[in-house]
Amino acid sequence: MALKASELKVGDSYQEEVCNNLSRTQIVMYAGASGDYNPLHTDEIFTTQIAGYPSVFAHGMLSMGMTGRMLTNYVGDGRLTYYGVRFTSQVFPGATLTAKATVTDIRDEDGDKIADLEISTTDGEGTEVIKGKASARLDP
Repeated sequence: MALKASELKVGDSYQEEVCNNLSRTQIVMYAGASGDYNPLHTDEIFTTQIAGYPSVFAHGMLSMGMTGRMLTNYVGDGRLTYYGVRFTSQVFPGATLTAKATVTDIRDEDGDKIADLEISTTDGEGTEVIKGKASARLDP
């Protein structure tokens, strides 16, 4: 069910856990689905001994996709008119991610009501791993 402009106000927010205990298998499966086989995501020896990271880590787009699922759960399928993020920290295996959207504005655009949203996804330690913005078309 899509959000209605008449039932929404600036400051409203929605959050959900989008990943619990991210596995290496999920990361490798995403590599296969996306075609992105960068060794930082799949090769533990390369990542730790050559690149100097503590472990392989998830693709930014995997975290963005999980965050996007939260958005469509909140605003409804086919409602997003904009979605953009910055990746602010790596997501390592074992991570639990919680994504949150907060309404920053409700405006008119070409006869439609549009909600502007601030997006933040954090890991279990409270580190923000994604920061972004989205806009969604609302029902009246």
